Amino acid sequence: MLLVPMVVLFLPWLQSALGGRNMWLIKQQVLQSQEQRILKHLLKNSNGMTEPKEGLFPQPLDHFNRRNNGTFKQRYWVNANLWEPRLGPVFLFIGGEQVLLSSSVLAGEHVDLAQKYRALLVSLEHRYYGKSINPDGLTNQNIQFLSSQQALADLATFHEFIGQQYNLTRNNRWVCFGGSYPGSLSAWFRLKFPHLAFAAVASSAPVRAQLDFTGFNKVVSHSLSNPVVGGSMKCRSAVASAFSQLDRIMAGSNTSQLEVDFKSCQKLNGSDDRAEFACNLASIVMGTVQYNKVVLSRNIANLCQIMTNQSLGSVYQRLMVLNKDYMDSIELQCVDNSHQNILANLRSTEVKPYAMADRQWYYQMCTEFGYYQTCEDKGCPLSHWLTLRFELDICAEVFGIDPGSVQDAVDFTNSYYGADHPASSRIIFVNGDIDPWHVLSVLKNQSCSEVALVINGTAHCANMNPVEQDDPPSLRQARQKIDYQIGAWLAEEHLSSW
Repeated sequence: MLLVPMVVLFLPWLQSALGGRNMWLIKQQVLQSQEQRILKHLLKNSNGMTEPKEGLFPQPLDHFNRRNNGTFKQRYWVNANLWEPRLGPVFLFIGGEQVLLSSSVLAGEHVDLAQKYRALLVSLEHRYYGKSINPDGLTNQNIQFLSSQQALADLATFHEFIGQQYNLTRNNRWVCFGGSYPGSLSAWFRLKFPHLAFAAVASSAPVRAQLDFTGFNKVVSHSLSNPVVGGSMKCRSAVASAFSQLDRIMAGSNTSQLEVDFKSCQKLNGSDDRAEFACNLASIVMGTVQYNKVVLSRNIANLCQIMTNQSLGSVYQRLMVLNKDYMDSIELQCVDNSHQNILANLRSTEVKPYAMADRQWYYQMCTEFGYYQTCEDKGCPLSHWLTLRFELDICAEVFGIDPGSVQDAVDFTNSYYGADHPASSRIIFVNGDIDPWHVLSVLKNQSCSEVALVINGTAHCANMNPVEQDDPPSLRQARQKIDYQIGAWLAEEHLSSW
């Protein structure tokens, strides 16, 4: 059957920000924009390919306790249209904190490379996301089996399964691809299973876990003032001044005007609601920087045009315009700033394969990574209500996790994987300098075969998207370097095998 392009998504790289609902809505908008890009790409480039194969296979629930006989069905995709079986490599696209669909083996940088190197394309959905989860998996008792260590063991089992299904040999070298958290998994799979993963591309991979991720908003501050992407010092100053005014109002007893001006769905009852309000407004700025130009109508240049336009009134009024522009773009009538509503959503154990998996990702933040994007230092241009304590309290209120234990979990993660000095080989770390997550990745070559690429003027996982005509030269050059490095490694290995 010929491939019929459909609206599909493959964004396992949407890292969460703070607890505000706006960030989740921004993520959904990013997903929709990316779906449209991929649909356009598939309509233009399907070239008679047949539908990729979707499958489910039984995966152990707990790889580290063989007395636990529990399993779950894990979803995968295979595209063999481009593959040359004798020497063609296997390109593994690693899923993350989202549902994973057929586009994971149909479009993107890894698919373009697969066409050149005649690779078998496979992808694996992350446990506890999408359809790869048991009906009772999200309960506090069973969510304990969600971890990066279990996910890497899943990849090892999947490696064996695909090897048997397609009669693979040692000549079919596996190269891993992933972006954001799956980018870290890509690097870690090569690090922990070097006999299985021949090489890895880790895009926008925050391999260094950090409890208090103050660096996120430092990059936001820098990006708002960067003329390369339409920022300016005037823009950064206007944003900082607007949030400073908000903070002064929220420090008082009456927030009724804020509720009207920024279209809150309810009154701000207490400090937790005010913190959610601050998170929601900050998320508009943070999300715009992180996903700069992913949604074409939302980028740093447009944000700065609003925030520096004096004809719109004071900086406070300009922030109102920015908020209204965001709300109009997703047809939102009001903003839910209720902290209790957020907690209720995170406590829900209902499995929704196609919904945003915020409960699962928050659990991993509490038990492995931290990544809390706070704004308590003086240089942060956003609201100082974005505090570490507010985020850590969610771990206790939702999962019963002692907030004091999260730092220990972060320390273990860094010790286990090596943080931003993983001491591995044949890994390419790719980052954009506009992306706030790049500061937790590997930014300098660690050795001759641990290569770091930093792309000027690009945001989160920009290199992973299908090629477009308006891609900047820096992005085109980075893709050429990735192509060259993978080709060189594969060629060296094939020569040595002879």
